[in-house]
Amino acid sequence: MGEDRPIALDEYPVHQVPLSMRHMATGDRNAYDRCIFQVFDHEGRALLILGLGVYPNVGVTDAYVTLRTGDTLHAVRASDALGDDRLRLAVGPLRIEVEEPLRRLRLLCDDDTLSCDLVWSADHPALWEPHHVQRRGGRLTLEGRRFVQAGSVDGVVRAGGEELRVAGWTGTRDRSWGVRPLPGEEGGRLAEEHPTEGFHWLWCPVRFNDRFLMVIVQEDADGYRTLNDATVVRPGHPDRQLGWPHPEITYRPGTRHPERAVIHLGDPRKPRELQVEILTSSPLALGAGYPPADDWQHGTWHGHGWTDRRTYDLTRPHPLAAYGVTDHAARFRLDGRVGYGIFEHGSFGRHDPSGFTGFDSVAT
Repeated sequence: MGEDRPIALDEYPVHQVPLSMRHMATGDRNAYDRCIFQVFDHEGRALLILGLGVYPNVGVTDAYVTLRTGDTLHAVRASDALGDDRLRLAVGPLRIEVEEPLRRLRLLCDDDTLSCDLVWSADHPALWEPHHVQRRGGRLTLEGRRFVQAGSVDGVVRAGGEELRVAGWTGTRDRSWGVRPLPGEEGGRLAEEHPTEGFHWLWCPVRFNDRFLMVIVQEDADGYRTLNDATVVRPGHPDRQLGWPHPEITYRPGTRHPERAVIHLGDPRKPRELQVEILTSSPLALGAGYPPADDWQHGTWHGHGWTDRRTYDLTRPHPLAAYGVTDHAARFRLDGRVGYGIFEHGSFGRHDPSGFTGFDSVAT
């Protein structure tokens, strides 16, 4: 126990349980604490995604950045042992600096293949998402607390011999912590007796000039909704919920890749339509480490000081990407206003409301 000493965070009155900030309140190996940023222009030329996470009960921290331009996806990923300095958000060449909490952050990657130096500035207050809980049989598999926020981004990105000047691009972000399955989680009897038949997910943070809109929907194979929210944030006004969001998604034939969508919002007597136009897309299973990626996933140990660089040709088929979540940079229209945000979507397995009958079912 000689090495179990206080760390710097223990100096601050931030404790929630009678433990050092070195330790999680849970011994669950799947405990996590991480963030994701999406940065994109308004014409669909570029979409950058950057994230960083810590996994205290497996002793790992990792980070990644991906950039889509045209049909090429550049990626840099890094992983290392989790140290005691939790105020230093850095892994390999990637770093996040919190210049002003909830208002201003700096996103950096110093790598020869893909580099960035971006300042993310919030336009609106952060908004809590619904408390997220999932179980498999009697086992808690996911419990997460998240907030979401949108703002503007300025700086520079370099990749593939090109330099992109970023000025007033839209930036969205999600900050979450809790328990979430890591690779290596055993299925066992509960997984065998409670198989996942289908999963349908929609996550849409939208930045308008004078307001922020958040829509989130999660449904199972039968269409039973386990997450449901549509909230508008406006300066000087109380947050307003817009009722039960009803998405109508038009998919590219032969796929589950959305081409456009309409999300019906509000009171049925006064319907409102959020129109969605997809600009460009980045599958999170390619480069960003989200399941079912087969080259690297979050929380996995690759040794001290591991850094990996990849380039993906998006004109080629990547079968695993179809079974993961994809971030789509999109243009949104609501009540005569034009906004920009992320249409994050994943649909795999059976989903009765969409007419999908199984994992091999696609749009006609």
